[in-house]
Parts: sequence; C-alpha cells; structure tokens
Amino acid sequence: MTDEVGGTSRVAAVIGDPVRHSRSPQIHNAAFAATGLDWKFMAFEVPPGDAVAALDAMRVLRLGGLSVTMPHKAAVAQAADEVSDAVATLDAANCVVPLADGRLRAENTDVIGFLGGLTDDAGITPKDRKVVVLGAGGAARAVIHACHGAGAADIAVVNRSADRAVIAAELAAPTARVGTIADIAGADLVVNATPVGLNEDEGMPCAVELIESNQVVVDLIYSPLLTRWVAELRSRGIEAHNGLSMLVHQAAAAFELWTGVPAPIEVMREAALGTAPA
Repeated sequence: MTDEVGGTSRVAAVIGDPVRHSRSPQIHNAAFAATGLDWKFMAFEVPPGDAVAALDAMRVLRLGGLSVTMPHKAAVAQAADEVSDAVATLDAANCVVPLADGRLRAENTDVIGFLGGLTDDAGITPKDRKVVVLGAGGAARAVIHACHGAGAADIAVVNRSADRAVIAAELAAPTARVGTIADIAGADLVVNATPVGLNEDEGMPCAVELIESNQVVVDLIYSPLLTRWVAELRSRGIEAHNGLSMLVHQAAAAFELWTGVPAPIEVMREAALGTAPA
C-alpha cells in the first residue's frame, strides 16, 4: 500500500473534543500500512452535542469505522442502531462498526483493551485479585466491568463523589462495592482511572506512601507516558504501568472489528510510542 489516497480508499476516524492530541491516527495508519489495507485514518474534532450528527455523517460518507472519545461515548451508545452487551451495561461506546445493512453497531473495546494491556505489562489478570479502582467515570466503569468479567475477588470503587461511586459499583455488584482510600492497603491491583496527573500541577490520584512494594499499579493516563505519580512509584521500587498498552489493545480490537484482519499489535505499539518506521 502507498500513501496515496484513491477513489477506492476506505476512511476511518476518531471523533472527540479535544482530539488533536489523539495518537489513534498514527496507530491505525501504521496498522493499515503493515497489513497492506487501502485505508486511511483521520481525526475529526466534533463539539459536544454533535455526536448524533457525526453518526449520520458516518452513514452518508460510508466510513469504514469510527473511534469515539470524550465527550461522545454516552451519546454514541444511545444513538447507535445496535449495541454490544458491554455498551449496554456501561452506557458508553468507544467504537462504531458499520453493518452490511447500513446500520451502525456500537462497541466498547476499552474492556478488552484494559485486560490485554494488563497482561502485556504486568503478566497478570484480575482473576482472584483484590482491585481498587480510583474514579467512577467511563474509563473506571470499563475497568470495573473488565475486572468483574475476569473473576476479580473484590473491586473497591473509590471516588470523590459517593453517588457516582455507587452507580459504578452497581455495574458489578456484589463483587464491586463503594470503597475508601483505606482499601488500597489490602489490594493486589490499584488502577487510576481519573484524569488526575494529566498536568503535573494537578497533584496525584493518591499518596504514593499508600502503595506497597507487593502491589501492581496501572495509571490509565498515557500522555504523558510518565506521570509524576508513576515516576515516584517506580522510584520506590513499585511496579507501575501507564495506559499505553490499554490504548494499543483497544485500538487493535477496533481494527479487527472494522477490517476482519488480525491486528499487528507490535506495529501499533511502536506507532503509539512514536518509534514506527517512516
């Protein structure tokens, strides 16, 4: 495949606001090139409230696939013609697949993305483990759903807003419950699913002193690759990972849903890191 775009080229895209920071174009275009597919991936900044219009445009333009990021995940879940079980449970979609009859199916690949990233980075699964999830938003709910489905022994949801924590925990009750910061002491796995750490001056999702050397930490933030929290945890000898592997695995799942072709995971990872060949 060349870099040229012709009349037979298929187009996929990511929608969000903001979306200029997205690494999805690099990841997917590298995958298309590696597999010889005549596809191109774009990023479209779609303002809040315009998700339904974006889906209409997807139908009209016959896009091959759509990735969805904030703030459109809930709106797309509601507007799609068909939804997966994960989307129905989480009320959040991060992927749209066009069906043969012209309808659109919403998927949530964040669930499989988290599990794939955890296995790649830490060599573990949530099965029989005690998990603390910091946050109760869309990313946190995907992690809760993933850990519950993978057989976690206990999931404590810790969030500033108790009401949101209750809603998130109910997705996986009775395995999941509303927890407190004190639950970190007994956890095997601690996941930061909040945006705290995106900017260095925002502080950290929890004090590093609360994390012990026998625990595994995952920070879903991938930009920057090394948040202050992860850096300090690693300096103390604690196993701490960023969200890049989750990003890659959720993208790989979307790639396969759109194309029916096995995703070139390592190529996609290199592209996400910015080390793919030109």
